[in-house]
Amino acid sequence: MPLKKKRPVLHAVTVLALLGASGYLTVELRKDEQDRTPATQAVIDEPNLENGTGQQSGKQTWERLKNPARTILRGDNGQILATFTDHARTATLRGPSRTFSEPASTKTKVITEDWVRLMPEPWAEGAEKKQWFKDWFKENYGSKKEDIFAIAFQYVAGAPVKKDAQGIPYAGDAVFGPFKPDGVDRLEQNDFYDYLGISYTFRDGTTLAARKERYRALDCSGFIRMVMGYRSRYPLMASNTLGDGLPRTANGMARSKVGVDVIKIQGPGPWYTRPTNIDLLQPGDLLFFKMDHRTGDHMDHVALYLGLDTDGHRVFVSSRKEQNGPTIGDNGGVSRIDGNGFYAGLFRSAKRL
Repeated sequence: MPLKKKRPVLHAVTVLALLGASGYLTVELRKDEQDRTPATQAVIDEPNLENGTGQQSGKQTWERLKNPARTILRGDNGQILATFTDHARTATLRGPSRTFSEPASTKTKVITEDWVRLMPEPWAEGAEKKQWFKDWFKENYGSKKEDIFAIAFQYVAGAPVKKDAQGIPYAGDAVFGPFKPDGVDRLEQNDFYDYLGISYTFRDGTTLAARKERYRALDCSGFIRMVMGYRSRYPLMASNTLGDGLPRTANGMARSKVGVDVIKIQGPGPWYTRPTNIDLLQPGDLLFFKMDHRTGDHMDHVALYLGLDTDGHRVFVSSRKEQNGPTIGDNGGVSRIDGNGFYAGLFRSAKRL
């Protein structure tokens, strides 16, 4: 059993599951539509798609934009249907509107038509003409199979345990970490394989073993590695220096060469400066925060940007000590990067994988 304080349990409600087949998961996982889930995902309308083919009616136009260099797909009314950023594998596609909420922790809700998915290759100018992209886009545009947002909310308070055919729990309510001996603070350095309770061999051959006392635990970067890496299959490093892909820690991710630095670290260390322009962000970006004077010039926290909540604020989901796990809640600081809240004042940079 994980060492944690019991988190609030949500009353079960019926929701429309957004889970679909994933190439790397077993057939057993695809039965998850029968599970009861928290009120975090609900499809409330449909985009203008034809026959479920992923093609929108009307004229479509490809357009190049700068800062960062990217390609967007516009519909016949000028609306943005998809965004693809040079050197990044995450793509934002317009799809059915969904509501993400976490009633156990907050009244904050995010209603969004953005679906964030991982492409098999980084984007480059003209990739819309490539066969690999045409195949990927046909399969994913308009699809309701789980995306990065849907996966992320499978670890918030009250999310049910989901196991694969081998009995390994790949989803369900995650804690941040067990208590330290002082009984007040919580242990960090809890990666995805600790949550899973298994040894994991990375692409460079490094094998790391799960620690029993950290079972079902994900620190802030461990949560991102679970969602983006283990579940969505973005390559993962064994540490900040071993292998290739997404590094282990928030600071390693922030300073890594992977993806695109949408907002770069600015100003003098160790605290740096808060960005003055956050309009460049798009849903699915990784956000980095400087929160602790004891860590020198390191970035201390990483989160997944969701977009605007129903009050018009820019919000994120991340795993935190104060809430003891992944949350969009406001215990220990509102999950917003605008305004004068706790996390807003400590926001420093952003990356698009």
